[in-house]
Amino acid sequence: MITAIREVRQAKGMTLDDVARACLPQTTAQTIGRLETGTRTVSVGWLNRIADALGVAAADLVKLPNHSDIAVAAILDASGAYAPRRAAALTPPRPAPGLVAVTVSASLGDYRVGDEIWCETLAPRSFNQALNCDVLVPRVAGRFLFGRLIGREQAGSEGGAGKLQVLPLGAGSRQQIVSDPAWIARATRLIRAL
Repeated sequence: MITAIREVRQAKGMTLDDVARACLPQTTAQTIGRLETGTRTVSVGWLNRIADALGVAAADLVKLPNHSDIAVAAILDASGAYAPRRAAALTPPRPAPGLVAVTVSASLGDYRVGDEIWCETLAPRSFNQALNCDVLVPRVAGRFLFGRLIGREQAGSEGGAGKLQVLPLGAGSRQQIVSDPAWIARATRLIRAL
């Protein structure tokens, strides 16, 4: 199996040791190096462990013959644009299970017409992961609220989601309170055509 472990690790700015320490259970940098170079066979178990350590899906670490990456032509920083020292490629975004999208039809806040906002759905036990993030919150009658999650009051002994405090986008918006939503979706990726 041909893997992209090295390419993904380098794109994430991680060393072999960083990945080894992030694996559960931890391993050695030498082992990660052997898996990268193919001197050690990469099992599905290893692929899943390394993917978790890198924060990507295991499928992102496997090179498929019909899957095309995008070559990195330049790196942009405060000093300008320059060619990468080594060949690099990026994997185009792929949808994952549990994602929903929001399309923008009128500019609002940081979002422009035509933007696509990919959101990861979260169950009530994970709502705290979305604090200070933009979220999509379902409301009654097929309506939604989209804005910044600024607070959460935990539910009592009933086990509900509690009350969420959401600040809608746009100047002069007032905080909205939503009680016990079944789920919310945290914005994780912005797709914008230039």
